[in-house]
Amino acid sequence: MSEALHERPLREEDLDPDPFRQFAAWYAEAGEAVRIPEAMAVATATPDGSPSVRMVLLKQHGEDGFVFFTNYESRKGEELAANARAALLFYWDPLGRQVRIEGPVERTTAEETLEYVRTRPRGSRLSALASPQSRPVAGREELEERVASLTEQYSDTDLPVTENWGGFRVMPKLFEFWQNRSDRLHDRFIYRPDGAGGWTIERLAP
Repeated sequence: MSEALHERPLREEDLDPDPFRQFAAWYAEAGEAVRIPEAMAVATATPDGSPSVRMVLLKQHGEDGFVFFTNYESRKGEELAANARAALLFYWDPLGRQVRIEGPVERTTAEETLEYVRTRPRGSRLSALASPQSRPVAGREELEERVASLTEQYSDTDLPVTENWGGFRVMPKLFEFWQNRSDRLHDRFIYRPDGAGGWTIERLAP
């Protein structure tokens, strides 16, 4: 990736007035330059404000929100059940870009979850069923034995979709687009709802 591309300017007049379209444009460019452009950090917090963060994969995005899937009984699932707000971060180093998103969260419907699950490789579905996510286990062998048992149990049938597994949809109330520039003088623009169905855009100091 050329240095010029990594440090190209980001000007307000070049931004789409709709942050969802702006994200889609950047995401498409990241798809040409980054090995896993859909990788994003998801930050959650407990009701008393204790934060946690981890990497997940974006599965859907659009004006209805940004969707990822997980075990609802995992730490992030429990934190989102108690404090239904999240922050997302995409970092695309070859392009010198970051996108930050914040907003409330809701669960996807059972139908949406089922539709997504049917696209997953069988091995991934087996692992998800076998894993008591975020809970202690005696060792890797325990997980491997669970996968082997489930493989035998469902050898001739489709795998079930349990109620403790599904998606979360983050509904953005804030976007920030960040472009790397030389000497730390980066370009940053933030979008917030304007109260009339549109968005206001402001430049932030780096």
